[in-house]
Amino acid sequence: MNVQITRIVIHLVERCAELGTVVSPPHRQVVAAAVLKPADMDVGGELDALYAAGAELGRMLTGRALLALGCAGQDIHGYGKAALAGTGVPLEWAAALLHPRLGKAVRDCLPGASSIMPSVTKRGPPGACVDIPLHSVTDMWSFDHFDTVSLCVPDSPAPHELLVAVALAERGRPLARVRPG
Repeated sequence: MNVQITRIVIHLVERCAELGTVVSPPHRQVVAAAVLKPADMDVGGELDALYAAGAELGRMLTGRALLALGCAGQDIHGYGKAALAGTGVPLEWAAALLHPRLGKAVRDCLPGASSIMPSVTKRGPPGACVDIPLHSVTDMWSFDHFDTVSLCVPDSPAPHELLVAVALAERGRPLARVRPG
C-alpha cells in the first residue's frame, strides 16, 4: 500500500498556570501529526507497507515535535501516540500504522526511552477530537506522568484519510502529587 502525506500539523500546548497557580517553568506538550491518504483501498490486503510507513512516521513526527519544543530527545519525559481513521478507512489500518514499529522508531529518537507508548485508535469525521494518552518514557507506572493532550484538525480526517500523531511532553502533569495507595 502506498501512503501519501497530505499535511503535517504541529500543535504546541504551553500551560503557564493551573487553576490560578503559576506553573514555572511552563508545562509543555507538543503533538506532531500527519494526515495520510492511502493510494489504494484494498481493505483485506497485507499490512506490511503500513508497518513500514509507521516506522518512517515515528522518526519524522518525533523530529518535528522535538523541533517545535526546541529541545533534545533526552529532555522528553512523557509520550503517547494516536491514529484517527476517516469514516471510510478500516481501523486495522490505523492500528497497523501505530503498531508494531512506530513506537520503536519514536523510542530510538529519545535516549533512555524504554516504556511502551500508550496509544489510542478511533474512527471519526473531519474535525473529530482525539485524546492522546501520555505516560513516562521510562516508567509506565509513574503517576505524575499520566496525562492527556487533545488534537482536533478541523478538516481532517476526510473519509478516506488517516491522521497519525506522536505526542511528547517535557515533564509530568503540572503540580502533580498523586501517590500510589
